[in-house]
Amino acid sequence: MKKLPKLGCACEKHDLSEYEYRTSIVGTDFTNDKNAEVSIIQCRLCQRIWLKYTVESETAPELSRWFKGIIAKKEVAEMKPENAIEYLENLPWYICGGSYFGNKEVFGEGKLNL
Repeated sequence: MKKLPKLGCACEKHDLSEYEYRTSIVGTDFTNDKNAEVSIIQCRLCQRIWLKYTVESETAPELSRWFKGIIAKKEVAEMKPENAIEYLENLPWYICGGSYFGNKEVFGEGKLNL
């Protein structure tokens, strides 16, 4: 994946403390049996709003991963779980992490590595 410059805020990390963000659940993407949780996160530090797509694997935890990208405030209300992948893939960049990525946050662009 292509490395892009970091933005410099704690919200680039997955392990934010609860007091550092607000979250709301959009729903679950059941497309192709993914059962991925889709949520909106707003950073309390920089106020950026992120669309987050989390895929957990109970049978193979090492395959668990998440993706998040900036979403415009006006697009939050219309976001549906089944549209999250397409939205993230059309962003100029997104951040991904989780066990699948060695528990490191990396910048990506284009097709999600699902």
